[in-house]
Amino acid sequence: MHLLVLRRIAWSLPSLGIVSALTFVLASLTPGDAARVVLGTNTDPAAYDRVRDQLGLDQPLWSQYGDWLVGAFQGDLGQSLFTGEPVLDIIGARLGVTLTLILSATVLAALVGVTLGLVGAVRGGIAGRVTDGLAMLGMAVPTFWLGLLLILLFATRLGWFPATGFVPFAVDPAGWVRSFTLPVLALSVGGIATIAKQTRGAVLDAMATEHVRALRANGVPDRRIVLTHCLKNAAVPVTTVVGLVMIGLLGGTILVEQVFALPGLGQLAVSATLSHDLPVLVGVVTVYTLVVLGSNLLTDLGYAWLSPRVEVSR
Repeated sequence: MHLLVLRRIAWSLPSLGIVSALTFVLASLTPGDAARVVLGTNTDPAAYDRVRDQLGLDQPLWSQYGDWLVGAFQGDLGQSLFTGEPVLDIIGARLGVTLTLILSATVLAALVGVTLGLVGAVRGGIAGRVTDGLAMLGMAVPTFWLGLLLILLFATRLGWFPATGFVPFAVDPAGWVRSFTLPVLALSVGGIATIAKQTRGAVLDAMATEHVRALRANGVPDRRIVLTHCLKNAAVPVTTVVGLVMIGLLGGTILVEQVFALPGLGQLAVSATLSHDLPVLVGVVTVYTLVVLGSNLLTDLGYAWLSPRVEVSR
């Protein structure tokens, strides 16, 4: 287990380097820069050159990336080009919102998805067809459209939840839960559909094995067969899908945070991109990459726990 963790950590370092370098390159290809945002489009070229020099934008791209990389290895992701605030402080103030959104949506998607898939597999017939239909519908519905629909129904018409905004847990725990309810629902629907469909297929495959048929022939109750044997055999493929869903939800947070005006990393990434605040943008992308790597590590640990043979083969 420890060797598996160390191996994944070692592989994560090149991934972080590649992603950060690509972010620098892609950001440099976008029209405009931070100096143009500060001064506007119609400005004196000399003033524009002075601002670029003050912000360090006149340096070659490889030099900018090298300076950032040296600082990153020392735990310093730089400072915002506009506020001068350390990037780590900016990200730290918003990281909790995004992580809460991702983890809550993942847990909800896993619980509801596994339950729906299990019911659809065991009962079959209409229940199975309904599960497949809901799964296809859930995967087809755009997250931002669903978020707007939830706001219209539960916030505007019924008034059960706030339409937008965020309430810190320390200020009002109940308000914190209410401010996250609709965003988590909007973000988790696609994951619920994906996990439900995968769970149903995996349980059906497990129920068709000779082992399960032998248990039924020996008079073992169906409930015990499903909960003890079928779910155990289906756990590995379902764990894979849960890990992929968690990574997919990461991109969905950008849209959800915009729709519900949540002060998370997704909203920060959008504002940093529009203002060409490169240190903040690279910092957010780095954190997103760490979350993806962490999700993959958790999935691998789940493999090792559910089936030790998987760990040996990897």
